[in-house]
Amino acid sequence: MTGLLGRHIELIEALRGAGMPVSLAEDLDAVAAVQHIDLLDREALRAGYAATLVKRASHRPAFDAIFDLFYPALLGSGSASTVSDEAPADRDSAEALRAFRQALAEALAAGDEEALRALAREGVARFGQMRGRGQGMSSWSAYNTLQRTSPDTLMLRIAQALLSEMDNDQAMATASRRVDRFTALVESEARRRIAEEKTPTYVASATLRPTIDQVAFLGARKSDLEQMRREIYPLARRLATRLAKEQHRRRRGPLDFRRTVRASVSTGGVPLTTHHRPKRPHRTELVVLCDVSGSVANFAQFTLMLVFALRDQFTKVRAFTFVDDVHEVTHHFKPGGDVVETLEELAASVQHASLWGRTNYGRAFSRFLEKHRDALGPKTSLLVLGDARSNYADLSLPVVKEIVGQTRHAWWLNPEHTRQWNTGDSAARPYGELISMVECRNLNQLSDFVRRIV
Repeated sequence: MTGLLGRHIELIEALRGAGMPVSLAEDLDAVAAVQHIDLLDREALRAGYAATLVKRASHRPAFDAIFDLFYPALLGSGSASTVSDEAPADRDSAEALRAFRQALAEALAAGDEEALRALAREGVARFGQMRGRGQGMSSWSAYNTLQRTSPDTLMLRIAQALLSEMDNDQAMATASRRVDRFTALVESEARRRIAEEKTPTYVASATLRPTIDQVAFLGARKSDLEQMRREIYPLARRLATRLAKEQHRRRRGPLDFRRTVRASVSTGGVPLTTHHRPKRPHRTELVVLCDVSGSVANFAQFTLMLVFALRDQFTKVRAFTFVDDVHEVTHHFKPGGDVVETLEELAASVQHASLWGRTNYGRAFSRFLEKHRDALGPKTSLLVLGDARSNYADLSLPVVKEIVGQTRHAWWLNPEHTRQWNTGDSAARPYGELISMVECRNLNQLSDFVRRIV
């Protein structure tokens, strides 16, 4: 598909493929906005598309990455004097690498954005090319570029250069941010080069990660986890606002026939105004039981943070963590508490939930019923968080049945894809026969579930 309209359609499809909800109306709004923008002004075009298509701040990084693929700032090397004019041996020589790292250290110390962009282009051109066996079969690697140039090893030099302007901690933090920024520029440049050879659509579908609310908990990188932490409370605010509106719509109880007929006397028997019985507000007590072993711990922590951010929607919330023993962590969630500090406290408390260090769901359920039976009752909703992988240990199904029988509702959120359930040591099927098991792999599915149960 060629031309401006074809490029627009491909951009919209790529955004949807990355998990951004772009409706037909927003698509048409973007078309209308583009008609009033100077197409030679790339940043104005970016702003026009962003204003009409991006709904959340967390979606902006994915939008910018996809926009850069379909509307690149330049083609090829972007200059008349290209690195490719050099002999391959000169391009990747030790002398060239030393000169490049010196220029990079100076640009990072100065925080020169334009110089960093130029160095990212040069670095990919010099050190990132992977030659193919035929014409058009070469590719570009951000990983190779970063391995050769090692910007992270320059961090101490950059921090020392900044000590005249700030203290040691600030200097290290600034140096780290600048190195991360250069890394992102290299990755963007490599994607741009690949997109020239294999189309932007291919790169968008094959290399770009989904928006943060669709990144799987179990596959999240360190940077993803940090972004998820920042997203938890904005997500909670959006959910609370939506829930308040829905509860307002549902607050009227059943029709009060007697009052309605009595009021209609003044209008000749025509019931112009209906009267309803007041609806009794019902808020449940929530008990959360979390597996905090291994990579499942991240999923449990984020779910706990979201639940406690919405604790006003419940009468009472109690939280317990387990590996092969049970430990109550309700006291860690203080009103207005810092997200990072709370997560650190939770991570430190894992040792109290483990005796032998091997996940044992059966023993954890038995210990929970033995030690915390008072947490259950006819007004209680139980939420179990975990992958249901119990290392082939006894599942204690009668105990689970007794626990579920003492609650009003019971759900199990599983962070694994449904196709992984019942494989290996997964006990998703037998537990799922007693507790409603729900796939919950990302923030988007988590927020949808919380909205349903509140």
